[in-house]
Amino acid sequence: MTLVAGVDSSTQSCTIVVRDAHTGRLVRSGGAPHPDGTEVDPAAWWDAFRAAAETAGGLTDVAAIAVGGQQHGMVALDVDGAVVRPALLWNDTRSADAATDLIRDLGSQRAWAEAVGSVPVASFTASKLRWLRDHEPDNAARVAAVALPHDWLSWRIAGHGPGDGSGRGRHAAGRASDGGSALDALVTDRSEASGTGYWSPRDGDYRRDLLDLAVGREVQVPRVLEPAESVVARGSEVVADGTVVGAGAGDNAAAALALDMRPGDVTVSIGTSGVVSAVNAAATADPSGKVAGFADATGAYLPLACTLNASRVLDAACELLGIDHDRLAELALAAPPGADGLTLVPYLEGERTPNRPDATGTLHGLRLATTTPEHLARAAVEGMLCGLADALDALRAHDVPVNRLRLIGGGARSEAVRRIAPQVFGLPVEVPEPGEYVADGAARQAAWALSGSATPPAWDAAEPPVVYDGPAEPHIRQRYAEVRDLAP
Repeated sequence: MTLVAGVDSSTQSCTIVVRDAHTGRLVRSGGAPHPDGTEVDPAAWWDAFRAAAETAGGLTDVAAIAVGGQQHGMVALDVDGAVVRPALLWNDTRSADAATDLIRDLGSQRAWAEAVGSVPVASFTASKLRWLRDHEPDNAARVAAVALPHDWLSWRIAGHGPGDGSGRGRHAAGRASDGGSALDALVTDRSEASGTGYWSPRDGDYRRDLLDLAVGREVQVPRVLEPAESVVARGSEVVADGTVVGAGAGDNAAAALALDMRPGDVTVSIGTSGVVSAVNAAATADPSGKVAGFADATGAYLPLACTLNASRVLDAACELLGIDHDRLAELALAAPPGADGLTLVPYLEGERTPNRPDATGTLHGLRLATTTPEHLARAAVEGMLCGLADALDALRAHDVPVNRLRLIGGGARSEAVRRIAPQVFGLPVEVPEPGEYVADGAARQAAWALSGSATPPAWDAAEPPVVYDGPAEPHIRQRYAEVRDLAP
């Protein structure tokens, strides 16, 4: 049996699955937590990866490995490959003003959408680089290369790291005079590159002018691998020499690969963030910035809209009411659709779609009759889903077909979310068997890279999804739309 490994290096944890390369059967798995915060020393990801590998029974017997990772974050490296400062994660909003400055400097949101398919927001790597340039000039001056979290972890897995190749002719771009250095070994994939703000999915190339607009000078960026392309590990601490290291992918692209998404399929992922994504045959460009025109992990495109407030809205409601998630679902389902007018606009940590990084959450329609745990629980679930329904509408506005809707992520385990979702979306929703979709997608990509095939392997089918249906309740969204823009 040939084994492959898939890694999900997310905001919260590192998860590793080891699967049969031919059938996809799960052989073993492991995991380890990441530290909290919106900036993290990448060394913590490496420690978590090694711990997860140990709990998964080790990885020296896998033939191939690939990493699915949290998107957008900024890992700044100096000429020796050392980390310049803690990595800024996607959900660090201090770079919101920097995103505004980038839009101003290029001339308009439309100019950005036409250049790279997306409009900068605080999450994007370009915005974080601009923030670094403006707020930490000494650190910015040390940057020789910039990578994403998944790029950095793949680089370390392949056997590279601080000091590897240094001393062979150093200069600001991090390249050695003899043509090689540790930084030259950095690679990424289309899906991750498309979330930086300086790589064009349509053209398949970096926009060096936009990178210069962000950081102010030339820096090295990872080579972009094709979906089934790979590198080979040498001298790695965790995998054997000769192990194939796949291109990897952003978390949403990896999940799409695990779910075998095709045009017309839409996935609503309710995790730390809320993501509505669809596989599309053509690149998209939304001047409003609501839809990010990303690439997927197969050579197609993955337009998506992302909200900052998803499962943690439910966490906050549980904390407020002093209950667990099962009880929250019971209370929410005991209240009527629309919660008798009680409406939560859940911008608890600012918001990305719409782009309101400084917004706060607001509760509207509070009356004596609605001051019950049932009403508040229902308002929390409906408010979170209404934000995601707005994101779905944004995709539809760009002619993205919506034929099938799937719910995944931790928030999709709530019975209330499953039963209320059709009322809010106006469509049946499918809930597939819970799984480690990002890690599974990375494992499937690793098997693809190993096979040399033109298409991903067809793994054994999982259990059929559970379908939830029910009458649409349009007044829920109508009420939400009335108060959504009143949020401070």
